[in-house]
This record gives sequence, C-alpha cells and structure tokens, in this order.
Amino acid sequence: MISIRIKFILALFFVASFSEVLAQREDAGNYEYDKEFIFGLNKNTNGGLIGGLMFKVGTRISDEQFSFFAVELANVKNPKEVRYNTVLGNSYIFGKSNYLYSIRPQYGREVILFRKAPNQGVQVSALAAVGPSIGLIAPYYIEYAVNRLETVREQYNPEVHQSRFNILGTGRLFEGLGESQLAIGANAKAAINLEFGVFRSNVTGLELGYMIEGFNKEIPLIPTAENRQFFQAAYFTFYYGFRK
Repeated sequence: MISIRIKFILALFFVASFSEVLAQREDAGNYEYDKEFIFGLNKNTNGGLIGGLMFKVGTRISDEQFSFFAVELANVKNPKEVRYNTVLGNSYIFGKSNYLYSIRPQYGREVILFRKAPNQGVQVSALAAVGPSIGLIAPYYIEYAVNRLETVREQYNPEVHQSRFNILGTGRLFEGLGESQLAIGANAKAAINLEFGVFRSNVTGLELGYMIEGFNKEIPLIPTAENRQFFQAAYFTFYYGFRK
C-alpha cells in the first residue's frame, strides 16, 4: 500500500514538472508583452557602493516603442567626500555636514533598436526620461569627544568640530532625517538598455546611461568645499522584473 502511494506521488510530481517545462518552452523566445514591472539597484559616479533604488512600470505603445513611469531614490554625494577610520574602528566622512537624498519621479519612452534572437542573445534599446526632483537635505550626525569623559552626537559643524581625531563615529541610522529641508528641482536622463533572458514572463538586464539634475538652491553637503546646485553622473542599473 505504501509503495503504491509513493508511486502515485512520484507520478504527480513528474506530471507537474513536465507541465512546467512545457510552459517554459512555450514562453521561450516569445517576447510579446503589454506591461512590465521592474526593480533595480543603481551605481553612479555621485553615489556610494549602492547609489540608489529604482522601480519602473512600462506599457507597450507599438511593436518597437514603450512608455514608462519610474521612481528613483538616490543618495547624492559631493566628489570631495573622503572616508576616514576612527580610533574605535568606525568610519566617517570628515567635513560632511548634510546628506542629499533625491526622489525622482520620471516619465519616459523606450525604443527597441535590436531584438534578440529566439532563446538567445541580447536585446538593445534606447530610452530617455524627464521628471521633477525632490531633494531631502538631512543633517549628517557625528559622535564627537568634547573631552576624555564626555561625548556629544550632533550635526557636523566645521567651526565647532575642528579636530578629526576627536570624531568617534557617525550618528545612528536615519538620525536627523526628521530635521530635513526640502529642495525642488528637475532631472533628465538618457540610456542604453541591454536585456538578457529567454522568457517573456521575466526580464533581467543592465541600463547604462547619463543623468543631469538641478535644484532651486545650492546643496551644502561639505561647507568648506565647493558645493553645487547642479549634478551630473554616469550610471548603471542592474534590474530584474516580470511582464504580462
């Protein structure tokens, strides 16, 4: 009786696996879709190890053209930022007084330049997008030794925190975010999109591009260095998503 049950379970498993393989084979090489939902991680020349996050919703207009709405969240840095280690082994950026977090809603168009061959190859497309920028200027907190017994945690001020050897580390994660100031601006980007994968139902790829962004005022990231109102960066975004 037990052996019959085992054989029955194995048969069901085989049928389910075979059905899934057939479904994938039917999907392979079929790139026709009407909607796509994509998530991505960004690396750019104005950011750190991870420059930001991206979410995009695309809609088919024609066989070769798509429109999309996207939202990006990026941490924008000053090129003069240098990271040091403290005597406690922590790290901090000396001279940095503020973070700049940029929220970028975008509308754009994408045009397919080269379609991939069935079950192989890379699809190449060009895209461009524009949109407003909402900048959050958040204070950069440090832990500073006033003397051998007393430490304070406050926003870096070059007139007060003159010795970098007294800096013991940075503030807590997201500390001071509630004290952020707003800066309003706009952004635009152009890119080449390299798409991999063989199935219509999901997508993996790499976006390589250039972005320019400007705000209504100068952003004081490092008070003692040259600060900017306009930023430009080369970037790449690795993304993954699904289609229907």
